[in-house]
Amino acid sequence: MAIPDYQTLMLPLLEWLSDGKAHTTRKTYDHLIQLFNLTPDEANQLLPNSNQAIIENRIGWAKTYLKKAGLIDNAKRGIWQISELGLKFLQSKPTRLTNEELMHIPEFVSFKQSSSATPTQTKPINVESENTPTELMDSSYQEIRGSLVTDLLSSIKTCSPAFFERLVLDVMLALGYGGSRRDAGEATRIAKDGGIDGIIREDKLGLDMIYLQAKKWEGTVGRPEIQKFAGALQGVKARKGVFITTSNFSNEAIDYVTHLESKIILINGSQLAELMIDHNVGVSTKQTYEVKQIDSDYFEEV
Repeated sequence: MAIPDYQTLMLPLLEWLSDGKAHTTRKTYDHLIQLFNLTPDEANQLLPNSNQAIIENRIGWAKTYLKKAGLIDNAKRGIWQISELGLKFLQSKPTRLTNEELMHIPEFVSFKQSSSATPTQTKPINVESENTPTELMDSSYQEIRGSLVTDLLSSIKTCSPAFFERLVLDVMLALGYGGSRRDAGEATRIAKDGGIDGIIREDKLGLDMIYLQAKKWEGTVGRPEIQKFAGALQGVKARKGVFITTSNFSNEAIDYVTHLESKIILINGSQLAELMIDHNVGVSTKQTYEVKQIDSDYFEEV
């Protein structure tokens, strides 16, 4: 079964609390997971870029909205309990509960208006979205990141082969492989032979070396190119290599490296751009958003 959106969770959550008793967060999560017959994989599926489960995030937002509408009491930390207004609401035997229904409650309208307002303007209230604010923010982030990957690849493809090789070395250094930029540059100059574009230390002590091949490529890189690189590694008795391209690898090339005695890692254009973003190579931070929450321990009175 698909993971329910937060609005679908609202009524079952309120009904779970309808006995008027105090319920813990964990028991509430477990009840709703069981109610919707979620598999362990679905129950443990995490939000992108987060260690929080999607279902727990959605239940949390369902609780927040019910609380803002006054249907759930502000009980103790980690305790969920229905309010008198919530009990009265359930007496009408509702068949659904969404943001649209909550908009009939003045307290919820005030909450939505205050959270949507800018200093000079009140924005229209969106009551139709099935995504939580957390998911909407993450979706926007992924869209911006995807656009940046495309832009990076376009820029990389216009640079010279020499610049591309330096870029590859910068990425490897940013990943934490040993040696300095100067050391890597010297190794690259010396290594230019037999299908090898560069060498970089695996660690700062240089206990092992990694051989690099950097290819600006428009079409798909096939098995023959990878075989040439593997042969070059054998020629210098190397055990580890990284082949980086601006395009993609064929399935035959990907399958070929899995059967080699030496270890060859294939990095395509999109993966290269992702590594550049993650390790701040060729990119800069334009804007930062901090998502904060209440520190409940601060308000815990002894």
